[in-house]
Amino acid sequence: MVVPSNIGGSRVLLRKLREIMGTDDEAQTRLDRLVAMVASTMVADVCSIYLTRGAFHELFATQGLKHEAVHRTRLKTGEGLVGLVAETASPLNIADAQHHERFAYRPETGEEPFNAFLGVPIVRSERTFGVLVVQNRAQRVYGEDEVEALQTVAMVLAEMVASGAFGDLSGLADVEARASRPELLQGRAFSDGIAIGTVVLHEPHAPLGRVIADDPVREEARLDAALGSVRGALVEMLEGDPGRISGASREVLETFTMLAADPSWELKLKHGVRAGLSADAAVERVRGEHRAKFNATRDPYLRERLHDLEDLDNRLLRALAGVDAAARPMPEDAILVARELGPAELLDYGAERLKGVALEEGANTAHAVIVARALGIPMVGSLHGLLSRVEDGDALVLDGERGEVRLRPEPQIISAYQQRVTLRSARAAEFARLKDIPPVTADGERMTLLLNAGLALDVHHLDEVGAEGIGLFRTEFQFMVSETLPRLESQTMLYRDVLEAAGNRPVTFRTLDLGGDKVLPYVAAEREENPALGWRAVRIGLDRPALLRYQLRALINAAAGRRLRVMFPLVTTVAEFDAARALADRELEWGRAHGRKPPSLVEIGVMVEAPALAWSIPDLKGRADFLSIGTNDLMQYFFAADRGNARVSERYDILSAPALRFLKRIREDADAAGLQVSICGEAAGRPLEAIAFAALGFRRLSMPASGVGPVKRMILSLDAREAATAVARMMRYDMPTIRGELTEFAASRGYAL
Repeated sequence: MVVPSNIGGSRVLLRKLREIMGTDDEAQTRLDRLVAMVASTMVADVCSIYLTRGAFHELFATQGLKHEAVHRTRLKTGEGLVGLVAETASPLNIADAQHHERFAYRPETGEEPFNAFLGVPIVRSERTFGVLVVQNRAQRVYGEDEVEALQTVAMVLAEMVASGAFGDLSGLADVEARASRPELLQGRAFSDGIAIGTVVLHEPHAPLGRVIADDPVREEARLDAALGSVRGALVEMLEGDPGRISGASREVLETFTMLAADPSWELKLKHGVRAGLSADAAVERVRGEHRAKFNATRDPYLRERLHDLEDLDNRLLRALAGVDAAARPMPEDAILVARELGPAELLDYGAERLKGVALEEGANTAHAVIVARALGIPMVGSLHGLLSRVEDGDALVLDGERGEVRLRPEPQIISAYQQRVTLRSARAAEFARLKDIPPVTADGERMTLLLNAGLALDVHHLDEVGAEGIGLFRTEFQFMVSETLPRLESQTMLYRDVLEAAGNRPVTFRTLDLGGDKVLPYVAAEREENPALGWRAVRIGLDRPALLRYQLRALINAAAGRRLRVMFPLVTTVAEFDAARALADRELEWGRAHGRKPPSLVEIGVMVEAPALAWSIPDLKGRADFLSIGTNDLMQYFFAADRGNARVSERYDILSAPALRFLKRIREDADAAGLQVSICGEAAGRPLEAIAFAALGFRRLSMPASGVGPVKRMILSLDAREAATAVARMMRYDMPTIRGELTEFAASRGYAL
């Protein structure tokens, strides 16, 4: 198939579409003319339009298939290649359709001779109206220009269907009436807190107006003006109130602003205008491409970058339409509901206008989630089907502890949550009173409670919760939000800021834990079958020593005259630790040779995450200065259960007898080797697990800020020797978990859970 790839050819296609739209022919006649025109212009053997009626995709028009199949061939939702395109809302481009696993043969169509298949969704405002398909006899993959051309036709077709240009096509894209009854949706907790309020539906972009440009020069001028407006607004946001945009919010927004200035994005938009589309339609086409790529990739970095691009597309569409979605009147108890949300969109609304945020999609590492946590806005995501079940103005309860959303809750449910809010406030006040009290058990055992952090902003929680230092500072976030490798100066500045904010309290920096689900745009990464067990963490650092040395140099520079604690992640063998420590020693020597002021004290440790290293602790005596047990990864490898896999992530319990015996062995070996050891991870911040860790002899726990208060309250009520005896007795039996028994024991002794 040969499709005109130049701008003039695209204008011819759009002109023909306009001619069809402008006739007074009946709906079916115009659809027939449209498929004939597309097949002719794109030199395709087949062009077909499938429109969605209720639970079926119905063949409405075709050029090349048997005409008697029109309105007779109906594919169920998700059936066949057409169903796959509609389901994913993404193009499907394959050379041999009939051997695809989703191919559904319908003899009445006569499509046996056709091999190549290109289908694109007919989508408008997140609503899929159907699928536009071209086919050819020859086996081939369609080119990028051909895909773009068909997407342009599909976009125009979607506008024609939605606007009634084809007359009354009743029943298209039927949507079940949204229920008015109460519903409970289970998602994922992204940002802690409870919100009770009123739904405000986020409207990410303005409705599309004209599709085809009357005056391309004028449309390009409109586009330039809108681009200037969007970029100016982002800069103004950055330079505005520093109390509103700081810490994590600023880091994310700076990256977002750089993305808005990307010339390749602007060039792609202008290509659409010069091809004959209106400025709005050109942006909509690019937005559709970003959405399709987002749906097609599982790479977390690429998904985040593509969503940020889609956020920019939406802002541009609003600027073209003169609409400010975030400026509309909102109730005082607004809970924002959206499919997805960008960091700048969230900042547009601001913490003062929102009680909470509920997302149909989203990821725990998304930029908007990071901003929500920094602003203290409760957020729940991965709420599948949310937008099809909720209306603007509905009552909603958002539970950022459990990852739940309750739609149109009954009065008794609202009352129960109001009591929880009151209880949370009372507990927060109690924890605030405890923050300056040392964590000493009732029988005199001194514990040390530390924070896990990843942003300079997190360090300020030390004073808020009364933690005694940072047990884990994850250094990779600065690298993940940057388009290029952060300069030595910017790394040094971040680490110095963290040390200064911590004052005399210790900070343990973990070197880059990259790979797995943490991918950098400027570090080549190959797709791996099991990335959690692949090329990641210290393995990358040792294979690419320049990257690790660069970071170590920044850490050493930042700690001039101060105490420096550094640990390496996912070390598997003692030889790996020796090699990593040698790089640190080399950088210390480099600093001395160049007259740099060294740290006052350097301590080099290791995270125990690989079972192989757990059995090598005696050999670390005299080599390492301290150990930190990373419970998240260690338990993943101990149980051979992917913690990102919902089917197995909750199957095994760290409070099982085998896991507790394993942890006790690590503590005993560390004590024998004279190595300070701490427990680090989400589990350390849960009071019941903390009882078990204290019973096993651990005295240092590093946890999220939200865990310090509850764990300290428990410690003050704990008899550690009594708990050690009880847990030792429970561990004698090979139980899948001692959670129930330990809970009963703690309650009987009055330990505060």
